[in-house]
Order: sequence, then structure tokens, then C-alpha cells
Amino acid sequence: MLLIIAIFSVCSMLYIYTYRGNTRYLSWTEYLRKGWPIFAPLNCLLYLFSNNKVRRPIIDTLQYKDLNELRANWEVIRDEALALQNEGKLESINVLGSDAYYDVGFRTFHKYGWRKFYLKWYGYTHTSAQNRCPKTVEILSKVKNINGAMFAFMPANSELTRHLDPVACSLRYHLGLETPNSDDCFINIDGEQYSWRDGKDLLFDETYLHFVKNNTEQSRLILMCDFNRPVNIFGKIINFCYKVLMRASVVPNTNEDKGGLANRIFKSVAPILQRSKELKKTNRKAYKRLKCLVNGTIILLLVGLIIGLFQLISWLVL
Repeated sequence: MLLIIAIFSVCSMLYIYTYRGNTRYLSWTEYLRKGWPIFAPLNCLLYLFSNNKVRRPIIDTLQYKDLNELRANWEVIRDEALALQNEGKLESINVLGSDAYYDVGFRTFHKYGWRKFYLKWYGYTHTSAQNRCPKTVEILSKVKNINGAMFAFMPANSELTRHLDPVACSLRYHLGLETPNSDDCFINIDGEQYSWRDGKDLLFDETYLHFVKNNTEQSRLILMCDFNRPVNIFGKIINFCYKVLMRASVVPNTNEDKGGLANRIFKSVAPILQRSKELKKTNRKAYKRLKCLVNGTIILLLVGLIIGLFQLISWLVL
């Protein structure tokens, strides 16, 4: 069984690196750093089990009627997002030391000025969002396929370098709230470019390589959601396991909210990571050894998790 899993894992990584999409990784090093190859086997199964209509980088939003609820109420959502921004909440919850700062999923975006405010995340609705954005939370509750949602802010003259999301259980949905309405503010998904407009939406597969640029003098504010990937019964089994994992990554906005296991672990090890960065300046060899040890431990834990998920899926299917 382990040999089969190993062979399938290698084939999955080769497929994603060599064939999937139009945009190629620059090297194996980039793939190992940014491609989350540890999740390749389960992701490839989800690609196989997905509805034909979503087997592409950008997906037609009009085929999902429940998204009409978001489009029809975009101005209501925008007003609550702007009120939140004007109160300074998007900035205050991203301050070093706050629980909200320790976000495993989006930790690298902070340095680019990117900010967010969570509304819900894989089964958990944030109390802070219910108190400050009640109308938006109510609207989201009517869209059954939304797994997670947040307001996402990007400053003027900024960018997010190319990246992808690690797990394929969801598709990514964007709804423009207050945007530059310019082609100079765009996202490029596997070579396809999309520019945000107020009240207009986008649905795409975030496991394709993508990058973002805002080459304007105006900031960009959107509603960003994780939309349930349409899959068959076998895909639903994998998605169930993935969603349990994603639930552990819940990040609080304020002390009104609960944090997931990943958030608590990240916060506890953050001081060690900071000291390791200081070590990099003084003793680069020791830093590299420490980095290899930490990365190796994480990989072993993830490998164990993936093997466990495969065995669970095999037991459920067979």
C-alpha cells in the first residue's frame, strides 16, 4: 500500500510540475518552495473527481445561481467593508503580536501591505464579523457553497508575487467592492488576466499559479471567498478530510473569536522563527541546519497526515 501511495505521489508531482496549466515553474526549487508538492496526490484526485465545468483556471460564475445573492447585495457588503476599513480594523488586526497576525495560510502577504478581515472559515463564523458586519454575515449564510470568506485589502502600487493555494477542496471567488476599475489592477491566473470592477465577480481555481499587481494610485477592496469545489462522491470524501484540516487553520480577528490549532501553534513558535532570522545574519550555516531540521519535521508530519488520509479514504471506499 505504501509503495502504491509513493508511486502515485511521485506521478502526481510530475504531472503538476510538467503538464498542469500553461504556466510552468521556473525550476524544481520553485516548485518545492511554492507548489506545496506534499498535497499533490490528494489534489490530483480532486482534479480527477471534479465536475468538467471547473477543470480550467477561470470558471463562469453564472452557472452557480447561489452566487446571485452576493452579486445582488454587493453594495450592502461594500458599505460594511468600508465602515470596517474606516474604523482602522483592517490595520489593527494585522499588528505583530495580535492573534490575527499569526495566519499560517496568508502569513507571507503581510509584507506587501495586504490586509484581511475574516467573516467565516470552514464551519466557524467569526463573532467579530457578526458584531461588525451582520448584514454581510447574513448574506453569506444564504450561500450554502461558501466555505470561507473575508474582506481582502490591497494598497496602491503593490503586488503579490506568484503563488498558489495548497489544497484543492475549494475554488476562489472574488467580488469587487471598491476597486480602481482599471486594467492596471489585475490578477493573472495561469496566464489569463482579469481586472477587478466594482460589483463584478470572478471564480477561479487557486491551485494554478497566479500573481496580483495593483499599478494604480488607488487601493483595492474585495470580498474573497472559498467556494466549494463541485466533485463526485469520491471527491466529497477527500473534501471532508481537507475541510477538517482547513478548520484547524481558523484565524481570529479579535479576542472575541476562537483560533484554530494551527494559529495557536504558529503563535507559539513565532518567537523561535524570529530568533532564527537573527541567527541567519550571524551564523548562516547554523541557520541552514536549523531550517532543514524544521522543514524536515514539517514534511514528515504532513507525509504522515497524507498517508493517514489515503488509508482512511481507502477504508471508506473499499
